[in-house]
Amino acid sequence: MRRWGAIFYAPRVLLNIVYLLVILLALPWVAWRRVFGGRPVAAPWTRFTGRITVAPRQPGTARIWLHGVSVGEVQLLAGLAGELSRQAGARGCPLDCVISSSTTTGLEVAGKRFGADASFPCPLDLTWAIDRVLDRVRPDLVVLGELELWPNLITRIHRRGIPLVVANGRMSERSAAGYGRIAPLVRRMLRTVSLVVARSHTDAERFAALGATNVRVAGSLKFDGVKGDRTAPDVSRLRRLSGLADDDLVFLAGSTQAPEERLAAEAFLTLRPKHPRLRLVIVPRHVERAAEIGATLNGLGLAWTARSTLADTPPPRDHALLVDTTGELGWWWGTATIAFVGGSLDGKRGGQNMLEPAAYGAAVSFGPHTKNFRDEVRRLLDADAAVVVADGTALEAFVARCLADPGWAADLGGRASRFVASQRGAVATTASLILDLMPGMRPSPGEAAARLPAG
Repeated sequence: MRRWGAIFYAPRVLLNIVYLLVILLALPWVAWRRVFGGRPVAAPWTRFTGRITVAPRQPGTARIWLHGVSVGEVQLLAGLAGELSRQAGARGCPLDCVISSSTTTGLEVAGKRFGADASFPCPLDLTWAIDRVLDRVRPDLVVLGELELWPNLITRIHRRGIPLVVANGRMSERSAAGYGRIAPLVRRMLRTVSLVVARSHTDAERFAALGATNVRVAGSLKFDGVKGDRTAPDVSRLRRLSGLADDDLVFLAGSTQAPEERLAAEAFLTLRPKHPRLRLVIVPRHVERAAEIGATLNGLGLAWTARSTLADTPPPRDHALLVDTTGELGWWWGTATIAFVGGSLDGKRGGQNMLEPAAYGAAVSFGPHTKNFRDEVRRLLDADAAVVVADGTALEAFVARCLADPGWAADLGGRASRFVASQRGAVATTASLILDLMPGMRPSPGEAAARLPAG
């Protein structure tokens, strides 16, 4: 603990030296990822130097810098950005939002949602890189998605007098224990954070215990961030593109990791002979695994078509569809009758977002390892709105029950969609709390009346 405290209180030069030593040791790994790893480290030189490209700030327009580590956070912050702009406009203050990310997939989605001139790689926690980015972006406020605590980043923002917000603040029991081992460092950082908007009272209590002085509870942005309209143009487009008929029964395995694709394919192969309208769609968590997954499907004797090859002619009806593109999963869930949410069977990943298929009213299943969404899972299960499957055998049994008893599956999906709808509202509350921190902005009477109590 003393060692970590010494690092934090040391001059910035010493902290930069520590980072440089870590970077030097990591260079072989960075090179391996670029050549052999499939997923290269995102923009290492740009993040090292801070020489980003972003649209200049317009006179008379306020600016917020949002940061999300990867795809999930970027998508949540995109929804928040839209609400921030709407509420700022209602207060008579023009606002633009720019976003950074730390991963290749996150940057790809950020570019699609915000545009190339409003998205950029997040700098490494080096003073010169952070200062260059701050000089270029010139934000009035910075929002960190969920939990991104970096000493230099927080210090440099604080020294410029820029309000700093943690949005959708999430502090798991494991994270709290880990941060507790370096409590002086974390407490110092959190005391300079202007506001933590936590997703639950439990998260709020953990942030406060570690030193956060201004914590509010607004609920989870994930409930607002999910879609849910099966008639949306993008859902309809994907149905046409993939040749899905209205009476097809779509089994969609999304955000999958090995061996979940194989288990979903095996269940599909077993059940399809009795259910000819059954279709299989696989959307892996990492698209660079598409070749590996394709080889697995070939080994099972399952014909398949890659999403990237779809054009005017839909694939044969007996083909599985392997989605090898990014940024579409939120729409693909809208095609699903039966859903399996991956990253949840092997105990290594902690699960992915099961609220997306739930919002569409699909019959939702996931594995037992969902620590990343512990609160959401508990509440879904309490509402009898999802099913936990322990392994491939249980997954096949779940799909079989949905096919044999469509009324049961429809009831399960209906409870899921109603539950998600009942939890919406965190985005509007979070945006209002954030704008209150910005110079020159004050809450409208209606927004002030709707303010939640402190956590």
